[in-house]
Amino acid sequence: MLSKNSRIMDHRMINILLVEDDEVDIMNVKRAFKRGNIANPLFIANNGLEALNMLRGTQDNPAVVPHDRRLILLDLNMPKMGGIELLQHLRNDQNLKSIPVVVLTTSNQDRDLVEAYNFNVAGYLIKPVEFSHFVEVMATLNKYWSLSEMPN
Repeated sequence: MLSKNSRIMDHRMINILLVEDDEVDIMNVKRAFKRGNIANPLFIANNGLEALNMLRGTQDNPAVVPHDRRLILLDLNMPKMGGIELLQHLRNDQNLKSIPVVVLTTSNQDRDLVEAYNFNVAGYLIKPVEFSHFVEVMATLNKYWSLSEMPN
């Protein structure tokens, strides 16, 4: 039997989908999670098509990312299906449109920023160059989303 604190902790776990094609950035996120003691499950998709399959599932396979308390960390510049195109698909899908998305990118282009916010992203963050700042960003995001009420 789970204790009350265990149930609260389970309730606060966030299923994070990192949509990123750069192996160095993926490794930095994993390292930042470890350094910041972030225990939330981390799922990785290398492009938007892969992310959609992991969220929706396919005829042969169920969704990889659990349906409750989902959060997407999204890079914009990726092959096959980039971040803006993925946002279009997410926001047009009745089952996925409420998933919060935080853009985590190197793009500081005003056009990308405006376009992302037009798709109701929860935030737009430029990837910090220094790893220590990256750890701070991940810890801050984790704290915020751990405290946020999210639908199951």
